Amino acid sequence: MIYTGIWIDHRKAVVASISDDVETLRTILSDHDAAGNAVVPSSAPNAYTPNDFVAEDKLERKAAAHSNRFYDEVIGIVHDSDSIHIMGPGEAKLEFKKRIDGAKLKGHIAPLETMDKMSERQIAAHVRQIVAKSIQSTYRA
Repeated sequence: MIYTGIWIDHRKAVVASISDDVETLRTILSDHDAAGNAVVPSSAPNAYTPNDFVAEDKLERKAAAHSNRFYDEVIGIVHDSDSIHIMGPGEAKLEFKKRIDGAKLKGHIAPLETMDKMSERQIAAHVRQIVAKSIQSTYRA
């Protein structure tokens, strides 16, 4: 069985996978800041032209498309997992859960966990605890 824990926010995802005593840890970085910034040319004060502003809905669509590419990259890594645990500090984990639900993966997706910033070692240790609990409950049943 492959157990995978994903700590995710809008800037990065840390994916820890454990199977048959083999542990892998990957970090995927998002260039989130670049997705929503519009470049506005510098001009004289208050001498604006219609092209100086980018429509807000266009920026939102661009940011959403960027987030979806980032989430899809993470989904590509975890597509073979049997058990997926998603954790993180904010909205990104909810957005990722919606995206992963649409991917129809074979793995069971555990309830989301709200977790503040964690180091890669802490994430890996947390996934090891999840695996240990899962194995214990399997043997009790």
